[in-house]
Amino acid sequence: MNVVLDQMKLDDVDAMAAFGRELAAVVQAGDIILLGGDLGAGKTTLARAIIHALAPRNGAFEVPSPTFTLVQAYDTTRIPVMHADLYRVTGRDEAAELGLEETGAAGLLLVEWPERARELFHGNVLEIELEESFAGEGRTAKLTPHGRWRELLPRVEALRTFLERSGWSGSERHFLQGDASSRRYERLRWAANGTAHPPAVLMDMPPKPDGPPVRDGLPYSRIAHLAEDVRPFVAIDKFLRAQGLSGPAIYAADIEHGFLVLEDLGDAVFAEMARAGADMAEPVAEAVEVLLKLAEVEPPHTLPIADEAWYALPHYDLRAREIEVELLLDWYWPAEIGSPAPDEARHGFLQEWRRLWPLVEAGPAGLMLRDYHSPNLMWLPQRQGIERVGIIDFQDAMIGHLAYDLVSLLQDARVDMPPDLEPRLLDHYLARRQASATAFDVEGFRAAYAVFGAQRAVKILGIFTRLSKRDNKHGYLRHMPRMRRHLERNLRHEKLTGLRQWFAQHLPGAMTDTGD
Repeated sequence: MNVVLDQMKLDDVDAMAAFGRELAAVVQAGDIILLGGDLGAGKTTLARAIIHALAPRNGAFEVPSPTFTLVQAYDTTRIPVMHADLYRVTGRDEAAELGLEETGAAGLLLVEWPERARELFHGNVLEIELEESFAGEGRTAKLTPHGRWRELLPRVEALRTFLERSGWSGSERHFLQGDASSRRYERLRWAANGTAHPPAVLMDMPPKPDGPPVRDGLPYSRIAHLAEDVRPFVAIDKFLRAQGLSGPAIYAADIEHGFLVLEDLGDAVFAEMARAGADMAEPVAEAVEVLLKLAEVEPPHTLPIADEAWYALPHYDLRAREIEVELLLDWYWPAEIGSPAPDEARHGFLQEWRRLWPLVEAGPAGLMLRDYHSPNLMWLPQRQGIERVGIIDFQDAMIGHLAYDLVSLLQDARVDMPPDLEPRLLDHYLARRQASATAFDVEGFRAAYAVFGAQRAVKILGIFTRLSKRDNKHGYLRHMPRMRRHLERNLRHEKLTGLRQWFAQHLPGAMTDTGD
């Protein structure tokens, strides 16, 4: 497939199918793809490729032309799809009766012969005009983007160029479910055996523009030290692998655009294993061993990226900690109470945290992976020792107190672990640290563990509420009772009495698992 300005040359049916998979990997609810061209130009062929690629495991169910039904719906695809053919429609009024404007908002709308009612379609629209070439099977596709496609289409083309240059253009690309971030993932697979390339994962992480300033002229991401491009991921991944840990190998990289081809660590995600009822004692215990390994390593302050480029690891400083706990006041409080948090309550809340911060500032500092929990850990039983724990999603790592990752692991936000697992593995970690470190302060570590347990619970209650209220991602709300239980348990620590009293006065519901 060769890109010529706003045109693509599709040499054969395989190229058409590959283009359909490429589009299916990036479409989202609310997108509209208009397929124009004469009879036999390949409109249904392209629509069929997109729908098949959106189906689970690239399903091979029949996708008939909707010439006679006018509209064909698919609800087992990654997002709902409405496939319409307006060839027999006489005008806008008749097309409007099909309800395409309403149904398209919830999923992807694919429209053949869109010129019959072009004025109905607006917003995030990609127009594709297919023309038969003089060479036989080939087609030329003219692409006209609107809405978000104006920015997305050049990125799709840049990604295609990256895959071609790195030798991965022959792979089949399939959408891979990601997380709550702006990153996007695909699985790269080779249809033919004997290829030199193993299965891989494509990570698409476009550089983030700064958001609106929220404090001191800085956006939230800068204050919270969130990764804004792939450079931190590359640097930290190299460091982890140098320690004998199972970060994914990087097979190819375009750091400028934010494209990485990574080793595929499989499907045995801790969170999915736990939900399926697997015995998590051994995987979680081995994940604790990873943290013990990292505790032995002198905390790095700068890490190499490539050539002479270096990445400076930020510190988990006061501003980062406080803007995270304030997510509770900014999002959870209004959702729970129905009005913004008053200044007096906000002041008292921050005062209580400021009494606690010295407990996490004085303890052992090291590499804090920050998102070390079940969705980002993979079980690799074919490997040995701590290499059995695959680690992903660590680009936001910082230098900070080592209790943070341990509590993130043992007080998981998304799955319930056996009730005896946390105290047993916490005691194991402390015993090992006490045996290997001079003057290791066990009680000080326990206090920091409770502070970070409460801090993470508060932050996540705010984040999950924000995902629901702002981003319409309501599925995270099912985890709220678990986070309230974590918060209540951490607030029992004697050092957190003042904060517990603040919650009892202002947000008692945040310490219980009722209300959902």
